[in-house]
Amino acid sequence: MVLRDMDDIRREADCLWSAEEVEAALSRMAQEITERLEGTDPLAFCIMNGGLFVTGKLVEKLPFALELDYLHATRYGAETCGGTLEWKVRPERPLKGRTVLLVDDILDEGVTLAEIIRYCKEAGAAEVYSAVLVDKIHDRKAAGVKADFVGLHVEDRFLFGCGMDIAGYWRNLPALYAMKERK
Repeated sequence: MVLRDMDDIRREADCLWSAEEVEAALSRMAQEITERLEGTDPLAFCIMNGGLFVTGKLVEKLPFALELDYLHATRYGAETCGGTLEWKVRPERPLKGRTVLLVDDILDEGVTLAEIIRYCKEAGAAEVYSAVLVDKIHDRKAAGVKADFVGLHVEDRFLFGCGMDIAGYWRNLPALYAMKERK
């Protein structure tokens, strides 16, 4: 796709949540995370690439000391539907006995998040929490997967902005958009 196509997609998309509403959701999440994790010496992981936007905005709102790292596991790559989980970067820091906070952009079906949580628990994490800006509303979630901290609940549409992309573009948008539904 060329940039002009990307501009057209954004222009035609539905803005579901404004930048101000996204910021308010992140502030509320930070307050909830602080109440639960302050004083636990947490190790927070940004789940790349989508989690980069959310993590950057979220951790600056956390008023307590934490270690910050990243991991990269994906089922999407540049595709629009998920496939087999691929680990690109596994956690290098020891997880044994630690409180872990996983930060990502979206909880869609939850297969990737479930695998990362399982990995952390098998590596000895004492507790594993997950924080996502968006939880998609549908009935296709992996069994037992639920985020501990959620900013926004969104209908089941193709989303972009706030860390989510369309063909690799528009992760940088501060508002959350959905592709126009075709009739």
